[in-house]
Amino acid sequence: MIKELKTLIAVAREGTFAAAGNKIGLTQAAVSAQIQRLEAELGFELFDRKGRSAHLNKMGQQILLQAQELLRLYDSLGSTTVGLPPSVLVNIGAIASVQRSYLPDALAKFHQHCPQCRSRVVPGLSMELVNMVDAGEIDMAVIIRPPFSLQSDLRWTTLALEPYRLIVPRDVPGDDWTRLLSSQPFIRYDRSSFGGRQVDRFLRQMHFNLHEVCELDELEAIIKLVENGVGVALVPQTAPDFAWPDGVRVLDLGQHTFHRDIGLVHRSRQTFTEPVRMLAELISAQVSPGAIPDAFKKNNH
Repeated sequence: MIKELKTLIAVAREGTFAAAGNKIGLTQAAVSAQIQRLEAELGFELFDRKGRSAHLNKMGQQILLQAQELLRLYDSLGSTTVGLPPSVLVNIGAIASVQRSYLPDALAKFHQHCPQCRSRVVPGLSMELVNMVDAGEIDMAVIIRPPFSLQSDLRWTTLALEPYRLIVPRDVPGDDWTRLLSSQPFIRYDRSSFGGRQVDRFLRQMHFNLHEVCELDELEAIIKLVENGVGVALVPQTAPDFAWPDGVRVLDLGQHTFHRDIGLVHRSRQTFTEPVRMLAELISAQVSPGAIPDAFKKNNH
């Protein structure tokens, strides 16, 4: 099994069976045979085979991470210092805006407190990350709150309520957000995301007649398009002190303001390892200093 796992890693790195064989000194046929044995042993395919390329599928990506960890442990057999604690891996999912805002500082403090731990940040849309927490593939995820009830064994902890604003190009005059939204080209927050669904629901409730020019999920790209004069957009203010670009004006929606609920989806407190609990607490403190939810407190049962 060890040699098959080494071959798997080689194929993942090199991109084709032939290139992997050249790298590790095997024929293409031998590489293919080893991968087939590994897939037969596991009971599922690891690659999406298209032409000569071999791309890991979702299960293959998960097995690759586990294979790398197994080989790391295998290579260290007999050399681990007695009493040295094993390296602990914490897997956390995060949407893009969280990776740029709250998460880096929280991770920096986490590694200062837990130098023996490792962390892996898994990017993705909120829906994908909920499913990964449910499947046990990651320990927790910082996402937009789903518009549906979570699975019975999952928990939700709100971290921040981010208000939506109308952003317009700096040189577009006027402060009536309803008039600007109706008259200017509109850049839409992708409706396949939880945040985009909130925008879509708001627009339908308000019965706006829009001239849509673009739809995308990346908030930073949406803001850049507005700055470049392409149109206006409804986006969440991802932090109270968020620095909007100079080329953008930001309008409050007043009594019609709606919010994006950012929080952690996780399992019950009793299933947390100490490193997972600590990282959850640090993320919460980063978002709302001084306010640690009961779900993450060490003595909470």
